Amino acid sequence: MADKIYRQLCETMAKRGGIYPGMDIPEFYNLVEELFTPEEAAVYIAIPQGYSPPAAIAGNIGKKEEDVVKILEEMAYKGLCTAGRMGDTTFYGAPPFVPGIFEFQFMRGTSTEKDIRIAKLIRSYKKAVDKTRGIMKITFPVNRVIPVTKTIKAENRIHTYHQVKTYIEKYDPIAVSTCFCRHEAKLVDPADDCGNPNEVCMQFGMGAQFVIDRKMGRKIDKEEALHILEISEEAGLVHAAINRQEIDFLCNCCSCHCMILKSALSQPKPGLALSSGFMPERNAELCTVCGTCIERCPADALTSGADEIPELNMDRCIGCAVCATGCPSEAVVMIERPGITVPPVDQKALKEAIKASRA
Repeated sequence: MADKIYRQLCETMAKRGGIYPGMDIPEFYNLVEELFTPEEAAVYIAIPQGYSPPAAIAGNIGKKEEDVVKILEEMAYKGLCTAGRMGDTTFYGAPPFVPGIFEFQFMRGTSTEKDIRIAKLIRSYKKAVDKTRGIMKITFPVNRVIPVTKTIKAENRIHTYHQVKTYIEKYDPIAVSTCFCRHEAKLVDPADDCGNPNEVCMQFGMGAQFVIDRKMGRKIDKEEALHILEISEEAGLVHAAINRQEIDFLCNCCSCHCMILKSALSQPKPGLALSSGFMPERNAELCTVCGTCIERCPADALTSGADEIPELNMDRCIGCAVCATGCPSEAVVMIERPGITVPPVDQKALKEAIKASRA
């Protein structure tokens, strides 16, 4: 009976999609048997697309509502489902592996024996999926970079969706959690530590409330959120979010560990797979040819050319402004990059854009 439930779970997670969907391989079953009890797997399968009240989920599985609520609440704390309160009712959703379940496992930053087991099983599953299907082609950017506003040249148009501070000012609550990519790496191999700040991933609004309620992260005020942006920029991390005008998370990514950046950098032209819509412009009079921009570039888009002058490979440039924030002579500013599509308005528009790009 348990084997049957896990096979049904595989079919369900294949339909849910995401970067790592369900795949009928041994590594999938090794992983989900660690994550889900058979009872939890059955409840996950019964959750419809979107968010549903527990009564609807209980009806789909033929159990009492109060019994299903207990299971759902345990699953929410384990990061196997999402939950959000509207009025007096808590609604539940069934996220895919990515974005969703994989990230939730490591946002607390804990290092228990179970955490280590799960990290190794997730690593094995991702490697097996990658080997089976090859590099996943990005036909339309699922994520985008949000540039550092202070580096943008004054005469350029700066929309609200280009400004991280706009989201910080707008949303309440805001939460911060551990970078799940860097933490997963350290759980698998404690020596695999790039030294970048870890408690820098932020969530906004309902997503933040879920993280706070389930103790996956902590609530922060706007002042601390701005400070996190500053230390991330100093470290050369990239502000990355979902590719839509309204966001619910902001990752501060390194190219050595973070899934968003690594996925984009595996593409033939990373600058089209993940972009802010901006590109760097060098002021030759201010530039001292120190090479700092080349060293800091997470996409290897800058190389040393004639007379050691930095040369830009537009195919690789993601417009993150890490070169500009690190320039000691302030010789680099960001200007609008032609040909980059405006971020879709919402999740529905993003899905439509992705679907159209694959047609």
